[in-house]
Amino acid sequence: MADDLDICFRTEDYDFELPSELIAQAPASRREHSRLLVLDRDRNSMEHNRFDRIVNFFNPGDLLVVNDTRVVRARLIGRKDSGGRVELLVLDPFKPMETAHAEGYLCLVKASKGVKSGRSIHFKDGTRAEVLETTGTGMAAVRFHAEVAEKPDALSRNCQIFDMLDRIGQVPLPPYIERKPGPCAVDDLSCYQTQFARKPGAVAAPTAGLHFSADLLEALEAAGVEIAALTLHVGYGTFSPIRCADIRDHRMHSEYFELSPDTAEAVMRARREGRRVVAVGTTVVRTLEWVMASTGKVSALSGFCNHYIYPGYRFEVVDRMVTNFHLPASSLILLVSAFAGRGKILNAYAEAIRQKYRFFSYGDAMLIL
Repeated sequence: MADDLDICFRTEDYDFELPSELIAQAPASRREHSRLLVLDRDRNSMEHNRFDRIVNFFNPGDLLVVNDTRVVRARLIGRKDSGGRVELLVLDPFKPMETAHAEGYLCLVKASKGVKSGRSIHFKDGTRAEVLETTGTGMAAVRFHAEVAEKPDALSRNCQIFDMLDRIGQVPLPPYIERKPGPCAVDDLSCYQTQFARKPGAVAAPTAGLHFSADLLEALEAAGVEIAALTLHVGYGTFSPIRCADIRDHRMHSEYFELSPDTAEAVMRARREGRRVVAVGTTVVRTLEWVMASTGKVSALSGFCNHYIYPGYRFEVVDRMVTNFHLPASSLILLVSAFAGRGKILNAYAEAIRQKYRFFSYGDAMLIL
């Protein structure tokens, strides 16, 4: 738990200077060979290690909770009727088809002269996007039409969004990865995906999970660690900076989540039995803490989570956390600062910079004890 005396509300107090060469542009050659900085909150100590040795920090009976969301190819490149290039990022690909047919999918739009309501965007396979409404903030509600043999220009209820995205979409890499997704030396479709990715719908990876390999998961289970999964479809808002001077004025983005009865029971059972709950990533932390705050217990629930955790927050569920190194002055660094203390986190980040750890999505990891 963070020290109350370490609580600061100025956004600038969570900023730090990061050399650009430490922003990872590609993953480690083997995901479990990433570096691991272990931060012990009670001892106020740090240890340098390698991620595949993380099993040494678990006890039999510990519960490891992972996020099983799957990143989809949500980035689309098309052309307006005039021929101008348009880029769409589908922000809610998890939306039910009937809802999407009525409302459209919300898309981030990049085009030299914008797009207008009622206009069409055309893609290489014959798919057409109808712009239903623009927001004036670079976003638009879009309905997709797919051509099928028996009924050309079929409505979106016949256009399976995941099939379409797999067919013509690209992996939506984070803005700080300054290269295009494949074909290149990095297969982002597999590298920017966790070993436990099952449910499609995310536009960004739950990056703490990227370090786990199949062999490492087997080793954890062999050591008596219980593994459970929840789903939170990570949205593009995870990259949004905090633009207000006081962190308390920030408004958190919402993301769709599902917590199953089995996982909810596993968490509650671990808590009743005094076993530790270890969250893989800030997405798992926010989901578990949101459900507890909303219902008074960890119970099966689904919906939208906009749980904003910053220093001063009292954690009710999570005992330990696996996480990556996050952007300066972001909601993510606020969350880990709430968990470990601002001073401890900034000291750990300074040490990681001195030791040339790799930062952000494809970077190295931290285990907070």
